[in-house]
Amino acid sequence: MAKKVSTKKATEAKVEPTPILRPDVDLAIEKRLVALYTLQSVDSEIDKIQIIRGELPQAVQDLEDEIAGLNTRIDNFNSDIKETDAANKARNAEITDHQEQIKKYQKQQDNVRNNREYESLAKEIEFQNLEIQLCERKNKEGAAKIKELKEHISAAKQLLDNRTKDLDAKRDELTSIIAETEKDEKRLREKSKEQEQFIDERYLTAYKRIRGAARNGLAVVTIDRDSCGGCFSNIPPQRQMEIKMHKKVIVCENCGRILVDDDIAAKAKANLEK
Repeated sequence: MAKKVSTKKATEAKVEPTPILRPDVDLAIEKRLVALYTLQSVDSEIDKIQIIRGELPQAVQDLEDEIAGLNTRIDNFNSDIKETDAANKARNAEITDHQEQIKKYQKQQDNVRNNREYESLAKEIEFQNLEIQLCERKNKEGAAKIKELKEHISAAKQLLDNRTKDLDAKRDELTSIIAETEKDEKRLREKSKEQEQFIDERYLTAYKRIRGAARNGLAVVTIDRDSCGGCFSNIPPQRQMEIKMHKKVIVCENCGRILVDDDIAAKAKANLEK
């Protein structure tokens, strides 16, 4: 009896496992799906680096824009001061001319022949005095404007100094973080470009469009607990079977993300480890 069992075991030991053939699999599609999921994995790692950097790049950009705006504002204030000062000087010249006219008319009054000529000259003198008063009033307004503009410049320069210090600090912080992550990011970006070469243009365009629209940057996801790994909507069994067949690129009917199975994810992981 023991001999028969031994013979049976020997027979079983000689039987080679039959390989599982997948004639229904489209290898070109499978390769494309692996490349897409690999690309997604690489881009997600780049996203993590961006998250580590936080909002510093945008903060630096905002400070640079604010500083540029402050410099422009100060330049505009200085330009207004020059224009106002030039206008005041021009009015001072006008005042001198009006004063000369008054002296001339007063001298002519000494030689008038009748009251009519005298009154006419008196009106001219009165007009010149009014012009002088108008110029003086405008000059006072101009001087007040210049004073106000200088106060604005002083405040803007103080703010500019503070913002410049903030910018220097933010830049130093960003430079430090970039130095820590630059090597990894460069390697990942090269890997990303490498994977893009294995993806048709239309699928790559769709991937970038979906990724750009997704809040978490996920354009290619696996099925998790019978649900889309992106929006968590239920994936019907028949749909899951189609995804596992690797015969075509299938997207989630709810969010539009590209769906892959665990087999594709495993191959993509192996692809990254090469």
